[in-house]
Amino acid sequence: MEKILITGASGQLGIVLTKALQKKYGVENVIASDISKSSNHEGVFEILNVTNYEAVDNCISRHKITQVYHLVAILSAKGEANPLNTWGINMNTLFNVFEASRLNGVKKVFYPSSIAVFGEDIEYINTPQSPNLTPLTVYGMSKAAGENWANYYYKKYGLDIRSVRYPGVIGYQSLPGGGTTDYAVSIFHSAVKNEDFNCFLESSTTLPMIFMDDAIRATLELMDAPKENIKVRTSYNLAGMSFNPKQIYDSIKKINPNFKISYTPDFRQEIANSWPKSIDDSQARKDWGWQPKYNLDTMSKEMMENLKEYYNLVSV
Repeated sequence: MEKILITGASGQLGIVLTKALQKKYGVENVIASDISKSSNHEGVFEILNVTNYEAVDNCISRHKITQVYHLVAILSAKGEANPLNTWGINMNTLFNVFEASRLNGVKKVFYPSSIAVFGEDIEYINTPQSPNLTPLTVYGMSKAAGENWANYYYKKYGLDIRSVRYPGVIGYQSLPGGGTTDYAVSIFHSAVKNEDFNCFLESSTTLPMIFMDDAIRATLELMDAPKENIKVRTSYNLAGMSFNPKQIYDSIKKINPNFKISYTPDFRQEIANSWPKSIDDSQARKDWGWQPKYNLDTMSKEMMENLKEYYNLVSV
């Protein structure tokens, strides 16, 4: 029987992934954890500070954990406010999870990476699986380092760590968590509330994105794949769709014709400029059959419908 631990379970991705894992393995077999509990959580939850190795080791040992999904991280935009703290938290929590997993015989670990690992010295269109990684944010630096440590732990200790480089993740289940792609979540909240939206990126800034449902499905499919199929032990490129603020605005206007947008680029524009415009995820498609289901318009429809329900609003 699988016993699952999720760290950072109260975050944007964690809340949705927890529910998906509970559905797959049973509520009683999934231990969600974070430094505080979200009201969205049901089932087993533990307050866990992942910067404390003894606490992580105790939790994994006590629950006889077989799989860990390590989601704790300070994201790109928020992380630039305190770079050294961001590096310390992102790396210390990673080492604590990897080491405790190794010593307690955990079978599989999921480590999320990000398009933030890419820097200016890349091909911006269809960025390949193995380019030069020169990230411009501490978040990206920590994720790139984490990819190499994941490969190291697999090669040296045989710890089965699996990873994807998430593009911007867009979902209705929680509020944005401090990332550079978060405008693509916030814009839907404004549209549903009939509020004008001021975007912190330029209208033409194209970035890779993925709908939350696809991101969760990709995670589960990667973790379910036979071990011999996993050829990439750093992190797999993952793609859903690519668009810019003008294009997402146009998609939303098909649903809410009165919606208005303005643009006031800030420090996040420089971060976005260093990231790919589109991703080559052919390796993930080949190795474990990845295939996205959502495009921009189908995602916009899902976001607007679900957020209308969230805000208890009638159709626009």
